[in-house]
Amino acid sequence: MNEAVLSKLKILAESAKYDVSCSSSGTVRRGRADGIGNTIGGWGICHSFAEDGRCISLLKVMLTNYCIYDCAYCINRRSNDLPRATLSVSELVELTMEFYRRNYIEGLFLSSGVVRNPDYTMERLVRVAKDLRTVHRFNGYIHLKSIPGSSQELVHEAGLYADRLSVNIEIPREENLKRLAPEKDHGSVFAPMRYIQQGMLESAENRKRFRHAPRFVPAGQSTQMIVGATSETDNDILHLSSALYRRPSMKRVYYSGYISVTTYDKRLPALKQPPLVRENRLYQADWLLRYYQFQVDEIVDDAFPNLDLEIDPKLAWALRHPEQFPVDINKADYEMILRVPGIGLKSARLIVASRRFSRLGFYELKKMGVVMKKARYFITCNELPMQTIHELTPQGVRHLLIPRSTRKKVDERQLELDFNALQQETTDSLADADAPR
Repeated sequence: MNEAVLSKLKILAESAKYDVSCSSSGTVRRGRADGIGNTIGGWGICHSFAEDGRCISLLKVMLTNYCIYDCAYCINRRSNDLPRATLSVSELVELTMEFYRRNYIEGLFLSSGVVRNPDYTMERLVRVAKDLRTVHRFNGYIHLKSIPGSSQELVHEAGLYADRLSVNIEIPREENLKRLAPEKDHGSVFAPMRYIQQGMLESAENRKRFRHAPRFVPAGQSTQMIVGATSETDNDILHLSSALYRRPSMKRVYYSGYISVTTYDKRLPALKQPPLVRENRLYQADWLLRYYQFQVDEIVDDAFPNLDLEIDPKLAWALRHPEQFPVDINKADYEMILRVPGIGLKSARLIVASRRFSRLGFYELKKMGVVMKKARYFITCNELPMQTIHELTPQGVRHLLIPRSTRKKVDERQLELDFNALQQETTDSLADADAPR
């Protein structure tokens, strides 16, 4: 393989690592006798893990890390001094096919910096996907990043060749986006999202009438938001996520803890490490919205605008609503059983199915996968409960379920975040004072 191409790949793969909005769930592109690859293999594609811990991989790379924009939070911003490289369409296509033939990858995740203008960049991304599909008959997974501001025609063409398209929102509130990325706005981001949604709805209607109508983005679309770079609360982030999930085309919202990629830009917080605990809590809350029938206002609200860093959101809700507990496992409906800390989707279904034949006790619940360490304080079953949330009080249950080492680490991290936030407020205030009036 060409050494020059490999050196470019090293640079562009490093530049692409900060984009986490890639997943392959939902696509059904099957292998054919006249092509190679498929997206329905036993292990799936990117960000999937086998039972023994093996990670399923895909080529995650940028077409170029040159960019005309100077977004403060981006490693590839125009003003950053870093190695730059650009792959031609033919080089990237050949690289993908070579890696696939050697069984290094099972698909492609392709993004790019914006060069010249959004349409020029988007056209090159589409050409990569088109050549892979039509010239090389590649049936593996392809995820393309849609460029904000690109035309509807190019987005539609991309959707005919890609399994998933993503458009990253990055910053939830537009005023903060304009402060960190003056050349961007939410209008340019939401427009491609609408194009993708329209294409998916039209494709669904066409497939009802014509069996072999082309599929448009069969795995839907995804997006990403940066956490910790600006002043948005978890309430702001989750309300935007909830609104996005109400769109039929949105499959996943990803949350990326802000990583300090520059030290000279005073608009950004000086974090020593990404807010990984907060990122994890947002993913847990996102799971509650998508699968556990929670509403955003039940997880966060004006009184509790941020998620509790010490405990997961489901347990936090239960501790704030002791009047809902204890739940009788042998009588409660499925929706209420889902809200019990320590009971997941699979366990809840097993409980509802099994209790028709006999009353369930602690032993049976544990065999079904219920985390009794948590659930025991919120349920009643065949045995009499020893102590519930009412006897121990919510504060007592919280104290029992949080290890002392965890409390200490979270407290130290929160103090650091509060200090950085105060430092940022002071900097902003000084800037405002110096500004002409």
